[in-house]
Amino acid sequence: MRDYLQLHLVILAWGFTAILGKLITLPPLDVTVWRTGLAAVGFALVALATGRSLRVTRGEALKLLGTGWIIGWHWVLFFLAARLSTASVCLAAMPTCMLWCSILEPWVNGKRRWRAGELVAGMVMVGAVWLIYQVELRYWLGLTVGLVSALLAAFFAVINKQLTHRHSFTTLCFYQMAGAFAACVVTLPFFSHRLLAVVPTGADVGWLLVLSLVCTVAAYAGYVDVLRRMSVFTINVVYNLEPVYGIILAALVFGDTEKMSGGFYAGASIIIGAVLLMPLVSRPEPVP
Repeated sequence: MRDYLQLHLVILAWGFTAILGKLITLPPLDVTVWRTGLAAVGFALVALATGRSLRVTRGEALKLLGTGWIIGWHWVLFFLAARLSTASVCLAAMPTCMLWCSILEPWVNGKRRWRAGELVAGMVMVGAVWLIYQVELRYWLGLTVGLVSALLAAFFAVINKQLTHRHSFTTLCFYQMAGAFAACVVTLPFFSHRLLAVVPTGADVGWLLVLSLVCTVAAYAGYVDVLRRMSVFTINVVYNLEPVYGIILAALVFGDTEKMSGGFYAGASIIIGAVLLMPLVSRPEPVP
């Protein structure tokens, strides 16, 4: 029971990130700069406190930093999707990450073929996403950005599966957060015409600390801890409740601005339902 409660708290924290993306007034790229930078420092402090070394070979460091670059862009697009539409629309796109994993994994490692069940689930999801497009046309850009964000998250998951068994979670996460931070800093001048991120003030400081330390460092540490005692299958099923938690939280926090039409909730329900069935035929690792 304790493990289930801990896992649900982790998923709840991940679901809250879309709400934080709207509460924080900084531009999306600046949010990710601060999130990844603070998270990298947080994981370094965890490694120091637990006596774990952060030393890896140069080749491994480049691999970890490269995967961090991918997850950095996933977060940038995730927050941008929430800003372009609503937190609910952004979260509705995230369950497609499992579908993307099923499509990408055979291409990346070549160890298995596509499965009929996954393709059927994929077609159901395409229909559900199309329903959302048709009903909520004004949010088409935010939904599209959210789908690309989910694709990057899936790409990160497929690659990361080959790295997790070689490093402790503190070492893995430190380098990946550092890589995500570097990606955002390098990209910042091209999108904002600034060399440095905007310095947060007021409530943004508190929300950024919650995002970095609670929704990133603590949540991922809790996920890795519970992974030692629970099956990946069970974790994947519970992980797919993230959009449900997120949409409920968004409605509670933002009220009427997050209330969508019936067609939106019909499409979102189809997506969530299809994803909940996907672990029966495919079990990719979840990504926060």
